[in-house]
Amino acid sequence: MTRLDPTPPLAGSVAHPKRSFRLPAELGPLAGLVVLVAIIGFARPGFLDQANLLSLLETAAYPGMLAIGMVFVLALREIDLSVGWMFHLAALLTAFLLAAGINPWLAAFAGVLLGAGLGLVNGLLVVALRLPAIVVTLGTFAMFRGLAAVAVKMQTSAPADQSGELSQIVHGKMFGAVPTAVFVFVAMAVVMQFVLHRSRFGYRVQAVGSNPQAALYAGIPTGAVRLQTLVLMGIVSGLAGVLWPGFPVTDADQGGGFELMAIAAAIIGGTSLSGGRGTVIGAVIGMLIVQVILSGVTLLGIDATWNPFVIGAVMLLALALDRLVKALRQRQAVRFQENLHA
Repeated sequence: MTRLDPTPPLAGSVAHPKRSFRLPAELGPLAGLVVLVAIIGFARPGFLDQANLLSLLETAAYPGMLAIGMVFVLALREIDLSVGWMFHLAALLTAFLLAAGINPWLAAFAGVLLGAGLGLVNGLLVVALRLPAIVVTLGTFAMFRGLAAVAVKMQTSAPADQSGELSQIVHGKMFGAVPTAVFVFVAMAVVMQFVLHRSRFGYRVQAVGSNPQAALYAGIPTGAVRLQTLVLMGIVSGLAGVLWPGFPVTDADQGGGFELMAIAAAIIGGTSLSGGRGTVIGAVIGMLIVQVILSGVTLLGIDATWNPFVIGAVMLLALALDRLVKALRQRQAVRFQENLHA
């Protein structure tokens, strides 16, 4: 069976279509980010200060890690709405254990393990009930949020060890300037981009998201892939929660809205809601776009209470862009087929 080159043939070519150069999918979002930074920097020159940019990167790192995990979920043609509260519960557990005098590294491991466990709950329900993840995680969203609210009320003391080894690493700076969260964020992006596009697991995720029935016929255990992807999302959420510097966690809504930011960032970066493809680097750029917009809103003197509105507007814009890109790709495919048979 001959595999056809998906690139449209050059003019005058009939028998052997040739590959044409394609720009990276991340180039468009990157250009948009540069334009946004230039506009806001021109309006408010202080925005371009090194300290402000590093602070923006650190703020973007936590929801950005969730966006990295969300790329895998979206590439699977699923959506996880519970990520913000998995993040919050992991941060709470770590804070509780630190307050109880538990070894900081054991506390951190427990936080990541809790995230994995919550992701496992999501995965088992999705596989067992044979329901879309968006339906299952809508329920666990409410459950995890309720648990977080109860846990916040139970928290009566701050962590005992604010100067321990873990705290120094989490709140410290790499190379004397880069916040630890930013370093972890970038390292995670590089590793997960490789996993998505160069590993068997990444191939299976995109194959199931592209055509679940064909993937099943090809021998891919689709149920196991869904389970593993949602557990991965939980692990990423747990790690982000462990790194969260806001101990003690007293805000019952901390992490709320992160799911929308993660989804919007992944879509803006080039991951499709229809599944089958994704880009981790694009999601990183997408999260930076979201944070630049939010930072610009603040610098322009707009009240922070408008932030949820802005996040919702960005989310709708991301959905519109996703539909536009999908329509353009379908049109390109139709033209290719017409040229092929001309």
